[in-house]
Amino acid sequence: MFTDNRHPEKGIMSAVLGTLSVITLSLAVLFSYKNGGQALVQYAAAAFVAAIFSCIGLVLGIMSRFEKDIFKIFPNIGIFLNFLSFLFVVFLLVLGLR
Repeated sequence: MFTDNRHPEKGIMSAVLGTLSVITLSLAVLFSYKNGGQALVQYAAAAFVAAIFSCIGLVLGIMSRFEKDIFKIFPNIGIFLNFLSFLFVVFLLVLGLR
């Protein structure tokens, strides 16, 4: 297929950050569960870094979505994964306030 479209670097980075964020949050919850429900400081720090990654990745995904002549698969994946991890962090914070 002959096209001038390209994969945007910001979109790829957004997808990578989203993947890292989802994996980190999942592992933090899994290890906390295996520890009897007690989250260690390391797990909380990892979840905090994952939340920062998801915010940055969400911004990068939205920015790359507005570029012209691009393939939109990586920005869409990045926006979805980062939004999912951001909602998961908000869910954990609300659950912790109870």
